[in-house]
Amino acid sequence: MKQESPGYVVLGVEGKSVRLPVVVGSEGEKGIDIGALRRETGYVTLDPSFMNTAACYSSITFIDGEKGILRYRGIPIEELVRKTMFVEVAYLLVHGELPNEEQRRNFSAMLNINSMLHEDMRHFFDHFPRGAHPMHILSTMINALAAFYPNVDLKSLSEDIDQSTARLISIVRTMAAFAYKKSIGEPVVYPRHDLSYCANFLNMMFDSPVKPYQIHPDAVRILNMLFILHADHEQNCSTTAVRTIGSAQVNLYATISAGISALSGPLHGGANQAVIEMLKMIQQDGNVKKFLDMAKDKNNPFRLMGFGHRVYKTYDPRAAIIKRECHAYLERTHYSDPLLDVAREVEEAALSDPYFIERNLYPNVDFYTGILYRALGIPENMFTVMFALARLPGWIAHWKEMIGSETKIVRPRQIYIGKTPVETAGVMENREPLLQ
Repeated sequence: MKQESPGYVVLGVEGKSVRLPVVVGSEGEKGIDIGALRRETGYVTLDPSFMNTAACYSSITFIDGEKGILRYRGIPIEELVRKTMFVEVAYLLVHGELPNEEQRRNFSAMLNINSMLHEDMRHFFDHFPRGAHPMHILSTMINALAAFYPNVDLKSLSEDIDQSTARLISIVRTMAAFAYKKSIGEPVVYPRHDLSYCANFLNMMFDSPVKPYQIHPDAVRILNMLFILHADHEQNCSTTAVRTIGSAQVNLYATISAGISALSGPLHGGANQAVIEMLKMIQQDGNVKKFLDMAKDKNNPFRLMGFGHRVYKTYDPRAAIIKRECHAYLERTHYSDPLLDVAREVEEAALSDPYFIERNLYPNVDFYTGILYRALGIPENMFTVMFALARLPGWIAHWKEMIGSETKIVRPRQIYIGKTPVETAGVMENREPLLQ
């Protein structure tokens, strides 16, 4: 809940004082409301990459990076992982509260009803190149949904928004599995209404006419956990993209497509795949210290992927859970992955190195995630897709929150540093006017 301003900050500019209200969030976070700054002074703030800028009020997710706290709608992530399923967390994020039994059943039924992909859209997969990255396919297919289903925007009725929400959360899972099947030349597997959300996805990914897939409850539990931990993370790059695009009153499908595109970058959703590639490189070389030294060399482009976070200055709470579950799951299933040993060695070496300690560079959510996905049989080019599937409820929740507020179209200012008319004087003198 937004609190009343407890006071003001007085800013002196060119002999003039301006009072800027202090705002306080429900967890005590403080900010300075600069909405009147340009109007009162002619000045704007400069904050590249929004390192110190709160772009909105939000009641969805709370992060305390110094204490390693992550909560969805006020509930600690540790509790949600222990006591809920991904579908319940999706409902929590989108609707603001955990569902009761009736709401859970109704929501699950909506997901089932909307799990089938329009048959005309299914044929789109035949025209993508065999080597196309699944994230590019997914972004295109989601954008195309607007041509097959009613558009949803801020003017839509709540029941239409709920319907489209269920359609996205369910059908994107089907799209992802179809894209994978087409990439390996196998027939697609249609969704089943008798399976849970995560079990359904695993079955669509791995079932085959010649070798039926055996759904293991432990694998379903692990996938639920991973999806819950990735479901939302406040104002990250892709969520900011969703809010920015959505502020132009773009339909929900195009808005989510923008989030997918933002997530596809190696510095965002693609980081878990980059970690695996890095671990393979270290394994092949065999010298962990060499790579840590490379990471510490400011003149070397190498970066230790999976370490450090823009927000967390301590151990990422999601990483702590995934690390624990990764060790336990691999031990229970007798799955041997040499990359886990490499990851352990890298983490141990980094956390005993003053360079990483002083800079608060701890393992983040990406460091062990890829190893777990490998254990589940998920190919590396699908890692970012898995992130997107998990993040859908968070994106939709932020879009709903934005359209329910008085958000104006996003339009940042800039500090122009280009040429002036004095510097370009004479450039146009010898050019003839164009014919009118």
